[in-house]
Amino acid sequence: MARAMFDYTKAVLAKVSFDATLFCKELKKALQRLLPYEIEELKVWVNSLIMQNPDLNQCLIYLKP
Repeated sequence: MARAMFDYTKAVLAKVSFDATLFCKELKKALQRLLPYEIEELKVWVNSLIMQNPDLNQCLIYLKP
């Protein structure tokens, strides 16, 4: 149950990864609701997703400290 929000966030981001604007919007929301260690894991996951879909590269600005 503790990972439910993290898993839900990844599912939502994967579903909207076809549109960079939606992806950025959902990523911003995720960064507000996840715990710090989950954000670090999400950064790794997002980076791997961006390797597959370079259009999402513009959303990396939200992952910078």
